[in-house]
Amino acid sequence: MKPIKTLIFILSVMAVLGLGWLFFPAEGIALDGLTLRFPSYAETESAEKEEDVDVDAVMDNVKRSFEMTCSETMYDSLVFFRDYLKENPNRIYLPDDDYTFFDSLFAQFEQAKTEGKIYRVMHYGDSQIEMDRISSVLRQKLQEFFGGSGPNMIPAIQPVATISVSQRASGLKRYTVYGDSTTHRASHNRYGVMSQFGQVAGGGSISFTQTSHSQAFEKAKEISTVSVLLGRNSQGFTASLKCDTLVTEPKVLDANDSVSLITWKLPVNVKRGTLSFKGDAEIYAVLLDGEAGVALDNVALRGCSGTIFTRINEEVLRQSFNLLDTRLIILQFGGNRMPGISGSGNIASYMKELEKQINYLKQVAPQCTFLFIGPADMGKSYNGKMGTWKGLPELNDSLRAMSLRNNVAYWDMFHVMGGESSMAQWVKHNPPLAGPDYVHFTFRGAQEIGSDLAKSFTTYYDFYKLRQHVPNQEVLDFVNRDKSMDSITLRYRNVPHYEPWKGGKP
Repeated sequence: MKPIKTLIFILSVMAVLGLGWLFFPAEGIALDGLTLRFPSYAETESAEKEEDVDVDAVMDNVKRSFEMTCSETMYDSLVFFRDYLKENPNRIYLPDDDYTFFDSLFAQFEQAKTEGKIYRVMHYGDSQIEMDRISSVLRQKLQEFFGGSGPNMIPAIQPVATISVSQRASGLKRYTVYGDSTTHRASHNRYGVMSQFGQVAGGGSISFTQTSHSQAFEKAKEISTVSVLLGRNSQGFTASLKCDTLVTEPKVLDANDSVSLITWKLPVNVKRGTLSFKGDAEIYAVLLDGEAGVALDNVALRGCSGTIFTRINEEVLRQSFNLLDTRLIILQFGGNRMPGISGSGNIASYMKELEKQINYLKQVAPQCTFLFIGPADMGKSYNGKMGTWKGLPELNDSLRAMSLRNNVAYWDMFHVMGGESSMAQWVKHNPPLAGPDYVHFTFRGAQEIGSDLAKSFTTYYDFYKLRQHVPNQEVLDFVNRDKSMDSITLRYRNVPHYEPWKGGKP
């Protein structure tokens, strides 16, 4: 073929494609049960605009929203916190806008070292928190503020490796209240606080090793207290612990149908250890902790929408939460229900299910404060363009309303990451902050979210500390007063401003 004919052919094809680009029906053309689509000019223009979304700017704005700037007096600090409580979209939303919501929790966290206790935070969630993602960031920050260390609670058998500790088990059988067809169900409902247990029948062992994962935090590597949460043990059940070169005394138990907690306090941090069991028992969890302070326990439930707690034995949960000194329960769910939602009716039904779960958990853990974390944005292709799952914004709003109505704080992760269509930009970010499934964060993305969550939470602690220096009624009056009255307020204008604790140190 002559070059001129080749050029004419190429130009003709480009012309046909150009006409299709301009005039092809946006809804496509139905053909024998199929729909043929062609990207239109409007869609291409929209996609180009979408590329202009600056994820870095979104993340920077979130971080700056937690910072006090140009603060020179106590008055400036009070203004910052009032604006934060009422206007910051990245804050944790509090029931009835009660800024004292976390006060008793903070007081207990502060007393942990003095009392020689470890107060626990249970972080339940779906696959978004698998491998200790998000949880590990919040754990590190809380332990910097209040003390404590270690990877904290782990199941007897861990089917998905985590970044914070390596473990293996031998001679135990795993039973779970929730999972796919490969998991085993027990003939009873004593699944424990991790929604699973390892059955020891005659003997078995659980080994752990200090993490070497590049994404792990340093605090997670410090293990000096090892405990086992177990139940239904046989007479003379024996648990032995060998850590590095340390020799410890075995624990021998009388027969017990209830939940027991056995603990070894070690003189130094250890890198590895093995728990050996003789007899029969249900192993609900192993605790790898440090000194007194705060522990945060990651319980990742892949595919779960948060409606499984009422299937777990009430007494086992109540006894466990008491023995563990659990003080905060975080629930992070919603995304797994999204594919089954086709309208407001489905959302309303889901809210009723979650309310039932929350009331049940409050019944078995009345000493706990509750925080709900909403779902992240989820990407779905519509006519070739990636957007937010329809119904997700309504689901997120409903989750927030339901939580606050039930005296549960709420963190709006959907809007923190940028709102509608933000997930597509997190995926496109360099380096990627979310995976190609347009659902799950990468490690880097999870660390961004975990850092924002930690800062939102500790900002309330900063306000708690400031209020130790200002009479309660004056704080209340200032927070509830209209901004227009600020100019006539002189009190605290010349008082040196409060320095929020940086990195856990005053």
